[in-house]
Amino acid sequence: MADGERRLAAIMFTDIVGYTSLTQGNEALAMQVLEEHRKVVRPFLPKHDGKEVKTMGDAFLIEFASALEAIRCAFEIQQSLREMDSGRPPERRIQLRIGIHVGDVIHSQNDVYGDAVNLASRIEPLAEPGGICVSEQVYYQVKNKFELPMESLGKRTLKNIAEPVEVFRVVPPWEETAGARELDQRRIAVLPFANFSPDPNDGYFADGITEEIISTVAGISGLSVISRTSVMGYKGTTKKVDEIGRELKVGSVLEGSFRKAGNRIRVTAQLIDVAGDRHVWAQNYDRNLDDVFAVQSDVARQVSEALRVRILSPEDRRITKKPTENTAAYTMYLKGRSYWSQRAAQNMVDNITKALECFKESVKEDPSFALGYVGQADCYHKLCEFNMEVEANLKRSEAQVDMALELDPDLAEAHATKATILTSRRDYPSAEEEFKKAIELKPGYASAHHWYYLMLHDQMRWDEELEQIQKAAELDPLSPIICYLIGHYYQDRRDYPRALEQFKRAVELGGSSTRWAVASTYGELKLFDEMKREYAAVVEAGRPFNPDIGVLVEAEMAYYMGDKEKVRRLLPEVEAQYGRIYGTSALGIASMYFFLGEDDKGFEWLDRCLSNINSSLSAADMQNEVELDRLRDDPRYISLLKKLGQPAQHADA
Repeated sequence: MADGERRLAAIMFTDIVGYTSLTQGNEALAMQVLEEHRKVVRPFLPKHDGKEVKTMGDAFLIEFASALEAIRCAFEIQQSLREMDSGRPPERRIQLRIGIHVGDVIHSQNDVYGDAVNLASRIEPLAEPGGICVSEQVYYQVKNKFELPMESLGKRTLKNIAEPVEVFRVVPPWEETAGARELDQRRIAVLPFANFSPDPNDGYFADGITEEIISTVAGISGLSVISRTSVMGYKGTTKKVDEIGRELKVGSVLEGSFRKAGNRIRVTAQLIDVAGDRHVWAQNYDRNLDDVFAVQSDVARQVSEALRVRILSPEDRRITKKPTENTAAYTMYLKGRSYWSQRAAQNMVDNITKALECFKESVKEDPSFALGYVGQADCYHKLCEFNMEVEANLKRSEAQVDMALELDPDLAEAHATKATILTSRRDYPSAEEEFKKAIELKPGYASAHHWYYLMLHDQMRWDEELEQIQKAAELDPLSPIICYLIGHYYQDRRDYPRALEQFKRAVELGGSSTRWAVASTYGELKLFDEMKREYAAVVEAGRPFNPDIGVLVEAEMAYYMGDKEKVRRLLPEVEAQYGRIYGTSALGIASMYFFLGEDDKGFEWLDRCLSNINSSLSAADMQNEVELDRLRDDPRYISLLKKLGQPAQHADA
């Protein structure tokens, strides 16, 4: 091929994981590893018409005429290294990262140049040790021809590459096999109990039984129990248990059914080992309705025995303790929880109000029923988010949770709710004590970890908050809100590609409102075509409830595209929508004023935001706000940050 000639080619980069460290620690061994690596790689190249362009230390640059041959060659190399490494000591193992891209290259003096080479070299570090990553161009060329599955890692911003690139990873067969083999039996999902009652309106009771068994089994020391949010999506599913187990990454699944006829109930339950696809234990219970707590306790004990883990210590008595002796109170509580679980639906305020009435009825039936007071506290606190009698509802929430704790000082749910109220009051030290108490009492309570994250996020305690939200995701892996919050964490760290990845997953999980975050993150990344597409979807979904939502969306798009005149023209209408249109925030309006250089107006809106007890404004939000970067030394900025209990620092500190 003549020098300077351009042609389409697939470019592969390989790199040995940890080679630099090995060289510094044992140069002789590093040279042996390097030579072995080259002996493994080179024989595969002629088989796939690959041309070794050059080596650069421990890296190969290889050219292929076909993307399909490049990816097949990469897989065979990784497979061969995996087989060779089995039984070897760790220091002698050779793990490669491989990156592949297809595009135009230019040949010159036995070397190749061009964007295809640059992209392949940037993609390679994204691969896991022993893994293969490819660009979207490679993916679309081979997706119906290559034998192994590939999964998207989302769009990534790569060094010296103008536009973000969607990257895919090859899922090797040993990863799928190992995943099934390594499923931990002590990680368990309690699937929604099927309702076989003659009256379909008793469905809330079956759901309530599911929720209470989850809560009871979560009291077993040594088990990790998937939260209600993630399992309720399998209600009525036709998926097989092994498929559900893989999706939730659990080794054990508890499933069953509930039937109520008059005052009699029949509960069936069976525990299934996912990896072995076998029943570990099964039991039928025919009882009176008022014996439902004994059924829940017995199911927990049977699970404990089957998985050979222990019930919490006798002095705790959480598993055997009945929350109420009154069946009517418990029934109303389950109805309340059924409405509460629908609080994210379009008629959210209506469902919260219905839940509140049910919880009130439950404590009328049994004034000593602590969980009924916790339910009320949750509802009152949630109503504050809708600007409904904010201070009055916050005080009602405090009174209800204090009553619950007076009745049951060891109720984890009450301590977690108390902590969220204290967070709203910005009493962070007291809130943290309550969160730690709740998690100590019930480590598997996903909401406690989720809400604790929010408090830590307010204080920009980055490592601690990430640990808490990741624990919440482990317990509730299919929760859209938890996935959204992980994205929000990365957004506040200004890692927009990773934030976008999480926001898109939240939408896939059913968090439709997260599309707004997807759209704005595309705006941050200057991907304007994608931004416009997502904002159009936001408007289409929101217009039936907020006919004027288009004004806010137009203003946001103009902001991201740098159109100051359009922002200035639309801003008065946006201000008029504050408190009325979902998505219109004081911080957002302030940001637009800072964007326009009208700093006095911007600080007025930040003050307005801070003075509202229902405001979600946090120090992290202020530190992340790009428009405030030039104002970090402004006395007004420093004063606001102090009011939020934080010294001045940057989001990437």
